[in-house]
Amino acid sequence: MYNSDIAPSRISWTRLTGHLGFALLTLAFAAWSWVALSVHLAGSALAIAQAGVAVAVLAALVMRVRARRWGWGLLGVIAATVLGWYATITPQSDLDWASDVARSMTAEQEGDIVTLHDVRDFDWHGVSEADERWITRTVDLSQLHSVDMLTSVWDSPNIAHLLVSFGFADGQRIVFSVETRKEAHESFNVTGGFFRQFELVLLATTEEDAIKLRTNHRQEDVRLYPVNLNEQQRRDLFQSFIALGNDLAETPRFYNTLTANCTTTVYKLAQVIKPGLTLDWRLVASGHLPAYVDTMGGFADPMPIKDRMTRSAITDRVKHYDGPLYSHVIRGTVLP
Repeated sequence: MYNSDIAPSRISWTRLTGHLGFALLTLAFAAWSWVALSVHLAGSALAIAQAGVAVAVLAALVMRVRARRWGWGLLGVIAATVLGWYATITPQSDLDWASDVARSMTAEQEGDIVTLHDVRDFDWHGVSEADERWITRTVDLSQLHSVDMLTSVWDSPNIAHLLVSFGFADGQRIVFSVETRKEAHESFNVTGGFFRQFELVLLATTEEDAIKLRTNHRQEDVRLYPVNLNEQQRRDLFQSFIALGNDLAETPRFYNTLTANCTTTVYKLAQVIKPGLTLDWRLVASGHLPAYVDTMGGFADPMPIKDRMTRSAITDRVKHYDGPLYSHVIRGTVLP
């Protein structure tokens, strides 16, 4: 039975809810577009583009109230225009890169012998000053005897940069680090990391470069954890890194603050320790990764995680050391 007192009220609430939902969706897309434009445009081009989006969004909101289908139609045109422009932003490999990420690691393998090209071996004199040196290293996978996970915290203890160091019987150590590939005029910012501002690069470095930069010059909270892997797991993990390096050198990709960063390293490490691993929040909140690896049995000696984290701290031990035995000092086998 038709109730004339209730039906109009329901209709008006339905319309109001529809208008509100459309407005929220439109404004959210406008905000995303505004930020994306600000990352990639500047000056008059930015002003014109943002003004165009603002006018179009306002028109879509007004049109939605007067004619619902026209409102959706105009929003579709706005989205197609902005997303079409955004799709033209593609990753590059031949830009004027910052010196510390100027070269992308590549590798060749014949049997157990791997030749690594463009291994960074900078001699850092400060946070941003270094004698630059790129070298070639040859390693024998049959002599790969250790893997260490290093976390480096520079601000929030919930977020850490992850590095993985491979040790060989002849004394060589190779560190892999997935990083932002900035252009010479750029500096890192989190917003740009969400909006295709930076490419992704895999660096292969010496410990005296990437780790010493963080302990001695940036004086970040760096911790070193020996990882409990068997011979095949160590080999598989190393080869996964060189495959990633070769792939990035051939097909550049964008860095993303959440989905394509050192989390790539975290997930590779976790998958080798325990294949078929389900996703966990600590794979993103990488400052908590040691506790996660501990629960998977990734460390050899059982101990409370607080004791493990205390024992793993290396910055205070080595931050004033400038001798030739850096790799031994950070592991406590030689006193500074």
